[in-house]
Amino acid sequence: MAEFWQGLCEDFSQSFLVNDRWKQYLIGLGVAGEVTLGALILGVVLGILVAVVRTLNDQKRPQERSGVLKFFNFLCKVYTTIIRGTPMMVQLLIMGFVIFASSRELVLVAILSFGINSGAYVSEIIRAGIMSVDRGQMEAGRSLGMGYAPVMRHIVIPQAIKNILPSLGNELITLFKETSIVTVIGLRDLTKVAIQIQAKTYQAFMPFIGIALMYLAVVLVLTWLLGILERRLRAGDKR
Repeated sequence: MAEFWQGLCEDFSQSFLVNDRWKQYLIGLGVAGEVTLGALILGVVLGILVAVVRTLNDQKRPQERSGVLKFFNFLCKVYTTIIRGTPMMVQLLIMGFVIFASSRELVLVAILSFGINSGAYVSEIIRAGIMSVDRGQMEAGRSLGMGYAPVMRHIVIPQAIKNILPSLGNELITLFKETSIVTVIGLRDLTKVAIQIQAKTYQAFMPFIGIALMYLAVVLVLTWLLGILERRLRAGDKR
């Protein structure tokens, strides 16, 4: 037993303490956080735009739909179908080695890849949230002389956000965990750092268990923060 703990301590020292290797993990964690935040912002923006177009199309009668609306709705359907129907890994490889093969801005390539992917899923989440808001809210706003966009921005979307917050929180957590694959395009994230240190120390247990615990810790913190936000929103509804 003593030999086991001694070996474990030596592995920990080799993987985290020697040459201040723990700093490399922090840098990798920062890269994962940067990609997650950037992709989330891009995904939410794309998701809102796609959701609004598809919801507007769904809420209108067939004879009321203009040619422009039908065209954009078709594009949105193609976008969500292709993105949701192909693996994230494949999309990342296409972005990194085909579309932006000559680019050295790997962080931006990763943000763009994950953001476009997340936007397809977020659009369906937001669309479901918008459709869950009573249509009378839209009719009441329009009866007051407000246009479609102001009603959506000031009345419908704020209510929809409360309904979809848990799903958006799950998307954030999933997005953060999926950033572990950015190593395939050469980005030095947590996974890449662990692989490089494992190659130097020939010890796989400590580096990979270490980054697994780091991902778990971040996910637990995000879950806790999202729980606080949800409780505050529910408390506001009660008042």
